Amino acid sequence: MSTVLQAKERKELRHSELKQIRTNGNIPAIIYGTKVDSKPVYVSSADLTKTIRQVGRNGVISLDVDGSKQDVVLTDYQEDSIKREIIHVDFLAVDKSSKINVEVRLVLAGDAAGVKDGGVLQQPLHQLSITSTPDNIPQQIEVDVTNLQVGETLTISDILNQGSTFQINHENDEVIASILPPKQEDEINAGEQQDGGHPDNEEGRETTPE
Repeated sequence: MSTVLQAKERKELRHSELKQIRTNGNIPAIIYGTKVDSKPVYVSSADLTKTIRQVGRNGVISLDVDGSKQDVVLTDYQEDSIKREIIHVDFLAVDKSSKINVEVRLVLAGDAAGVKDGGVLQQPLHQLSITSTPDNIPQQIEVDVTNLQVGETLTISDILNQGSTFQINHENDEVIASILPPKQEDEINAGEQQDGGHPDNEEGRETTPE
């Protein structure tokens, strides 16, 4: 059962109205989707924080707009860079049986053996693009790097078994993590000759976040 979040439709779209909404402890938002008309709403900042804590950043929320409920996921938000407060959120209306594309955090877990040997852990990829039904979106994808040795590399192909309930939208040879030898790292930093060439993970960096 989805967690319910109360929302109210925004009738006035003037700038002064937005300011008043935020002054009252609420956050302006928009509901959009292929099967719904975009609708400006607002939600309580405290309620939103509580709801995200319950369902997670990618969880399905039942948004109750003046008595009419719609399943949504939080796709994007704008933050005030000074106050670090959320000032606007985007809700995507979803059908629980339809697949959607989302970005999920990629987390490296464990203490890599190569780091204990003096190597330097590199992580060129911090977000994964996946396709999934809303109920199967993971909070984050964890990759165990405990056994990663100096000079070794983990790629997308090493974690494809995690995607049993979702599809990972990356090339199989894209690098997730690698351990750079300490000598090579020193040479790169000092600008000395690089006998070993570039580190292995230089190649998998073509993707940029959408």
